[in-house]
Amino acid sequence: MTTTSPAAAWRTLTDHPHYRYRGCQPDPEQPTRAAGDPDLSVNAWLPYTGDGMENQAARHARERAAIAVCGFCPVRDACRAYANTLTEDGLLAEPEGIWGGERALERHRALIASRAATEPAPEPVAGRVRVGEEKLAEARTPAKRAVLRALARHTDPEMVAARAGMDLRTANWHRSALVSLLGLDKETATREELLAEAVSYGLLPDTVRIVPDGPWPLAAAPTTDGARQRRLAPDMPVQLTIPGLPHYPRRLRRPVRRPAPPGARRLRLLPTPRPRAAVPPLPHRALEPAA
Repeated sequence: MTTTSPAAAWRTLTDHPHYRYRGCQPDPEQPTRAAGDPDLSVNAWLPYTGDGMENQAARHARERAAIAVCGFCPVRDACRAYANTLTEDGLLAEPEGIWGGERALERHRALIASRAATEPAPEPVAGRVRVGEEKLAEARTPAKRAVLRALARHTDPEMVAARAGMDLRTANWHRSALVSLLGLDKETATREELLAEAVSYGLLPDTVRIVPDGPWPLAAAPTTDGARQRRLAPDMPVQLTIPGLPHYPRRLRRPVRRPAPPGARRLRLLPTPRPRAAVPPLPHRALEPAA
C-alpha cells in the first residue's frame, strides 16, 4: 500500500507520456474493442460484463485475457499504484475490477496483510494469545451464546441445533465462527477446547457442566473444492438412527407454564380409569362316566 493520495496517483497515471498507448483503451478503428487485443471488449477489465449474467468459467477466461494485455502495458506500474492507494476512510481507491494486472481479490488481500503487519501483536495470556475485544464482542451475540450453552449440554449436532433454537446449518455456521473468533484451529480444535476457551473468556459461566466427548475435530475448514462441509475423523463414531422413529426432540420443547392468579386453586387432571375387561372363562370339557 502507498501513502500517496488517490488524486495524486491518478494524475501520475494520466500524465504518463505513454498513457495514450495503454492496452485497455478503445481501439481507434473499433471503439468497443480494446487496443491491446481486438478480441477483447473495452469492458473486459470491469468486475463483470453482460449485466452480471456471466458464468464463472467465462469470467475467469476474460480476466486471464485482460491480465495478459496488462503484462505488456507501458503504464502498468502506475496503474497498479493508483488502484492500491487508500482513501481517507482507509479503503482502496479501486476496490473492483482489474488494474495494473491485479484482480480486486489480490488488492484486498494485500491490504489485509499490510494492516495485520502494522497492528500491535496481542499480549499472550497464560500461554495463549489473547483474543481482541472486537472478536469477543462478536462472540457474545445471543445466537452464539445459545450455541455454546447447547454445545456444553449435547454432543450431537442436531441436538445442539434443537437446543439453540435454530436449524442445523445455522448452528454449524455459528459453531465454526466461534472456533475462528476464539483463535482456535478449525482442523484440530475439539469441542472441549472450544468450551474451555469460552469459559476462560466469560462466554460461559465457570459452573457450567460440560458433557464429555472424544478428541474429535469440532469444525473443519472448507474443502479444497469450496464445499463447506464438516470432514469427519476416520475413527469418529457416527450416530445411528432408525428411519421412521422420532429421535429428536419433542422432549426438548418445554411447556409454557402460565402463573395462576392469586387465590386460585391449582387443579390437576387425573387420567380417566379404564374399565377392566371381563376375563373369559377358561375352556373346559365335562367328564362323563363310562357306560
